Amino acid sequence: MSELTVIVPCKNEEEAIPLFYDELIKQTAFLEKRNTSLKVLFIDDGSTDGTVAAVRALNEKDERVHLISFSRNFGKEAAMYAGLKAADSDYAVIMDADLQDPPSLLEEMFTYLDEGYDSVATRRVNRKGEPPIRSFFARRFYKLMRKLSDTEIMDGARDYRLMTKQFVDSVLSMTEYNRFTKGIFGWVGFKTKWIDFENVDRSAGKTKWSFWGLVKYSLEGITAFSTKPLVISSLIGIFFCFLAFVMIIFIVVRRLVFGDPVAGWASLITVMIFLAGVQFFCTGILGQYIAKAYLEVKNRPLYLTDEKNCF
Repeated sequence: MSELTVIVPCKNEEEAIPLFYDELIKQTAFLEKRNTSLKVLFIDDGSTDGTVAAVRALNEKDERVHLISFSRNFGKEAAMYAGLKAADSDYAVIMDADLQDPPSLLEEMFTYLDEGYDSVATRRVNRKGEPPIRSFFARRFYKLMRKLSDTEIMDGARDYRLMTKQFVDSVLSMTEYNRFTKGIFGWVGFKTKWIDFENVDRSAGKTKWSFWGLVKYSLEGITAFSTKPLVISSLIGIFFCFLAFVMIIFIVVRRLVFGDPVAGWASLITVMIFLAGVQFFCTGILGQYIAKAYLEVKNRPLYLTDEKNCF
């Protein structure tokens, strides 16, 4: 008998967990025909509500429900890594507890694994219900990533993905501290099938992603899977060095030919401020990469578990 582990990262999802469990059990009845057992692994990412109690209540009536609880909030990336590491099953799938990743797609996803695919990924074809500003910048981010990175990152891609053990082991082999799982999924390669679906509203609770949190996450993705920002900053530096050289020649020629002693203080200060801004911008890009290298060499664990809340 094969086994499927459903990995569910959750933070403050007390209301959504019972709804998710009921829908998941209903939509996975087909697994019995496949001779595949089910394990549901919740990853509590430092919740401050009754999330752990809700999972514990499910465990009391269904021994297939398990929990890994972090000692504090380490982020969804760490939660997904912890779930994949603990899964040790023939198949693993990552799903959000808010039912925005429809369990009804699982049966179709398995049909593609049977056809020889190593993973089946999902993406939203629209962002209905999202704030317009967030939707606009999300689309710009994916477009920018496709230009900057050689890794395949689909517009609207979700973390909802069904994977074979080979695919999971490949993802786990990438142990970097600064993780951007959407990029890692694309980087490891293998044969992947994409499924489109309409955006689904949350079943309960509120999103844990703020606008600025998403901006920070996008910067993580860009610096994790592309060095082109460093190249761009170098090209900007070369351009302004060339421009400065041209301006020096112009000033010297003007002085010799026209004898113009007038100093344009306003324009000079404007140029100085502009160049200083460019320098700080390029230094900031470099600093992002140095900061990532700093965190990597410290070799801290991705997460710590609260053993009394793990079962």
